Amino acid sequence: MKLIAFAGSSSIHSINKQFVTYVGEKAVTDMSAELELLDLNDYDIPLYSIDKEKRGEVPPEVHTFIAKLKQADGIIISLAEHNGSYTVVFKNLMDWASRIELGFFQGVPMLLLSTSPGGFGGGNVMEAALARLPKFQAQIVAHFSLPKFGENFDQEKGILDAALHSEFDKKYSLFRDAFGN
Repeated sequence: MKLIAFAGSSSIHSINKQFVTYVGEKAVTDMSAELELLDLNDYDIPLYSIDKEKRGEVPPEVHTFIAKLKQADGIIISLAEHNGSYTVVFKNLMDWASRIELGFFQGVPMLLLSTSPGGFGGGNVMEAALARLPKFQAQIVAHFSLPKFGENFDQEKGILDAALHSEFDKKYSLFRDAFGN
């Protein structure tokens, strides 16, 4: 089984990348999965424009991204939140990808995550994603927002708060169970 995981962030110090890496590595162990971590910095594409699209200026990196998703049996995403919504890098990639293939998430099981330094854990971007991503054939089987990342997460120990850890385990189990594990 192959999992594709990535953070919806371009920051080299992204807490969402730390979180999705931790969860992806957990899935490798628990589910005997192969994991490919994508970095959205590898998809350096111009801002979407209908004019560029009409001129046939679709960035080849977008086709590469979609091809990666087509290899996936499951997808794990941890979304960063900027001003209450998606980061520009994630939104732009979605805009381009949806113009090439509307159902670019391919209907495979998805674990949708978010985290932030604040107490809402990226809850606004999570709400936006839960409403929007299914339109691109995201089969979100579970979602989880981790608040106060700096207080509640350690890269080796994982989620430190017992109640949050228990909630995460329940959501992660739903994702794992989508594969019969």
